[in-house]
Amino acid sequence: MSGGSVISPEDRRRLGAVAYRILGSFHDAEDVIQETQIRWSQLDAEQRSVIREPLAWLTRVASRIALDLLGSAASRREASSGIWLPEPAPDEYLGVSHLASDPSDLVALDESISLALLVAMETLTPAERVALILHDSFGLPFEEIGRILGRTSAAARQLASSARTRLRSRPADDPQSAARDQVVLAFQQACASGDVTALVAALAPDAVSRADGGTHVVTATRPIVGADNIARYLLGLLSREQSRTDVVSEIVQANGCSAVAVFSGQMPIALLDLAVSHGRIREIAFIVDPEKLSVLRRR
Repeated sequence: MSGGSVISPEDRRRLGAVAYRILGSFHDAEDVIQETQIRWSQLDAEQRSVIREPLAWLTRVASRIALDLLGSAASRREASSGIWLPEPAPDEYLGVSHLASDPSDLVALDESISLALLVAMETLTPAERVALILHDSFGLPFEEIGRILGRTSAAARQLASSARTRLRSRPADDPQSAARDQVVLAFQQACASGDVTALVAALAPDAVSRADGGTHVVTATRPIVGADNIARYLLGLLSREQSRTDVVSEIVQANGCSAVAVFSGQMPIALLDLAVSHGRIREIAFIVDPEKLSVLRRR
């Protein structure tokens, strides 16, 4: 627990977990932690001594900073000509200290940090996202969430409820399991071999692929829809990379789920995160922005 002017490693992990889920960006979460640290260190010893629950204070401050950053980030993403996707985070950003105890609430730990869910959360308003995450993943009471959002507790409860309803309208993702691993393996093998028929078979007929190259890599600026279109698009891109002798694909863990990463030597050059429903791939998050791939490692 933080007591002096420096936030403890345990509390940093907690703040990182909160900020990452709100923002979907490891680098932005780091900025939130740094700004929270500055505000904590600016308090003198007497001011810190009257804060009965330092972690609650830190969480409140970090959540407000993240909310402001999310609002500005959402405006930048809407103005961008390309597609924005979340980035995978290191393991220390993925744990949480408290999960919601109500089984009717949204998510368990493993799903709360899946890239597929973070993509879906982009459809929520910033206030909805913050209310949902702070309550369902971190167990904060709505009275406290209302203070963070500048709303009443009843309004905060309604925001979380509307966000939960919207996310539940999407098809349920298959949980991480041996069966899901087989789907991911079939996808990887089809991509590696260039077998368009096998790749189409691994995809749902109405599958959607979104690609994010950031400002560094040119990608499709709109989602690719349909199994056949996606298969030919992906194989066209991957065949150009795989013509290089040092390029390999591997199954990796990304935010608690198996995914396919492409490496050039030891350097990651792409991550294909797969949302699997009923044994078929429903959505692909195709991340090739090098700034978002730094946490990936070859086995």
